[in-house]
Amino acid sequence: ALRSLFYLPRVPSEEPAVLDRAVSLNEEAGATESLRWARHHRDVVARFGRFPHRNALLGRETTPEEERFLAEGGFSG
Repeated sequence: ALRSLFYLPRVPSEEPAVLDRAVSLNEEAGATESLRWARHHRDVVARFGRFPHRNALLGRETTPEEERFLAEGGFSG
């Protein structure tokens, strides 16, 4: 059960390869809840190339598609 804690630092990455690895590590560990979040993070980055909820903080322009995603509660999983 504790293995998923060691994989947690990978999940906030915006690098697709890092997120893919987080998914595979959590799959191997059988960490169901951590796997769900790792997949969700990976899918958000696959869709947008980044985490839209970070845009304002990082001074990035938010696209209309990202605005819709966020308005719909998109990152809540």
